[in-house]
Amino acid sequence: MKAPNQVYRKNFSLIIAFLVMITIVLFIALAVAYNLTTTNVESEFSLKKNNVLEQTTGGYKDFFSTRVPELTSYQGLLKPASAGNYANTIFRDYPFVKKVVYYEVLIGNSPVGNKLAITPGAVYKYTPYKDTVTSEKLDSKIADNDFITMADKLGTYITNYDTTRGAAPEEIFRTYYSIKPGRISYLNEPRSEDLKAYRDLLKSKSKMSYKQDMMVFWLDVHSLKIANPYPELYQNISIQQLTYDPLNIDHNQTITDELALSGAFSDYKLYFISQRDYLTSEINRRFMPVAGIVLLIYLFMVVIGWLIYRNLDVNMKLFKLQYDFINNFTHEFKTPVSVIKIAGSNLRGEGELSDRQLKHYGKILDEEADKLNELMNKLLSFTQLENKSITVKKDKIDVNTFTQGYIDTFKIKYPDFDLSFNIKDVHFFYADPVLLGSVFQNLMENAYKYSHRNKKELFIQIRLERRNIAFSFIDKGIGIPKNELNNIFKKFYRLENQYNQNGSVGLGLAFCKELVNFMNGELTVHSKVNEGSEFKVTLPYEN
Repeated sequence: MKAPNQVYRKNFSLIIAFLVMITIVLFIALAVAYNLTTTNVESEFSLKKNNVLEQTTGGYKDFFSTRVPELTSYQGLLKPASAGNYANTIFRDYPFVKKVVYYEVLIGNSPVGNKLAITPGAVYKYTPYKDTVTSEKLDSKIADNDFITMADKLGTYITNYDTTRGAAPEEIFRTYYSIKPGRISYLNEPRSEDLKAYRDLLKSKSKMSYKQDMMVFWLDVHSLKIANPYPELYQNISIQQLTYDPLNIDHNQTITDELALSGAFSDYKLYFISQRDYLTSEINRRFMPVAGIVLLIYLFMVVIGWLIYRNLDVNMKLFKLQYDFINNFTHEFKTPVSVIKIAGSNLRGEGELSDRQLKHYGKILDEEADKLNELMNKLLSFTQLENKSITVKKDKIDVNTFTQGYIDTFKIKYPDFDLSFNIKDVHFFYADPVLLGSVFQNLMENAYKYSHRNKKELFIQIRLERRNIAFSFIDKGIGIPKNELNNIFKKFYRLENQYNQNGSVGLGLAFCKELVNFMNGELTVHSKVNEGSEFKVTLPYEN
């Protein structure tokens, strides 16, 4: 039964499903956020119009509630000149007041019926002109409808006035105010003693008269200053008649609303209109921060997903390295152990062995024991290096003698190995010969192992580079792919090739890297596939 190729595997479909899911959630969230923003802006379009009305009619309300009742403070003592001064202040402060008509009201005995005679004594019209007013005296014998209405209400009120209780606010408003489209009529409110005197005048036969003041304010609604505190919502605000309803508006492209004015402007309304494209800019302005937050959350989730994936990927690689290490290490131990087992079985056999056979089996046992010992020492040394438990013992090294010794050893071990070296500008230096020897041995072993049968060559170049000594191991082997150069120094990592099927546990180059780093040096590599590799060891030079 064939073993599975990969024990620990990544589920790419799950990763893709996660990315697709959060991307779908992102677009749904953006769509929902945009729709909610659009709804919010359109709702504000409808709700904020009350604030526009308040600010637009604020002057009118102040005029109606403060300046109009101010007429009462004169208690009927106004003269045409002072009435003109009063009108001038009104024109200056309230541009929507276009005309003021002043009535001098005379209250006397009625010749018939049960009501007092209320007639106009003098009538003046005031209109604004630059920074002053112009006045015009009108015919007082012709009483207009405004005066007749107010006089009738005052006469009825005096007739029914209860001197024991005073007037309620509703009665005062009904009696002294008259509000019609475009104008406000106001009669100054008499004092209680005046009203009692008027009641007594109904019963008196002597002819007497009293004076009060009345004004009619003519207003122009189009002179109201429209306030638009929300230009991002309302593209245009206008004052229109209540019946205004344009037929040529496309409500799919335009949003409109309206709000009726009150008081003397009750036959008009504020008309709000904005193109939907105009509101789009405000919608986008409010949507962008929300979209930014949603995107940040999305990126955060992607980063979290990537970190999880990277962690799984690291664990997978670590598992694979350990899995390969156990297999390879087991194989490395199994081969010499099997050979030792066979040799031991032959030695324990019942047949007698010649001296030559004994020596042969002894040599086999010795060589295989050396292999096991070397493997164990390499693993133990690697562990000691990682734990920093090895002490560097620096000795004076003769570079030529040191290098020649390893050249000779490998020529004996591998007769087909073409070895040469060159030393330039250096003779002696201080280093740990054992550690440096381990580096030489591993790099030379790799150069032989990973070279084609007819190209087993290695050139060792030694030279000074500034304050360092550099050892370059240049072979003509199979080379290393560019995408693997960052992996070859990792512990338990093996290149997948025909030269590396058996007999490697992925410790050689990692061991060299750790040794060089331990000696405060640097190990680098330059390689091209099928052309060869150059491993360069750079160590601090001490002479």
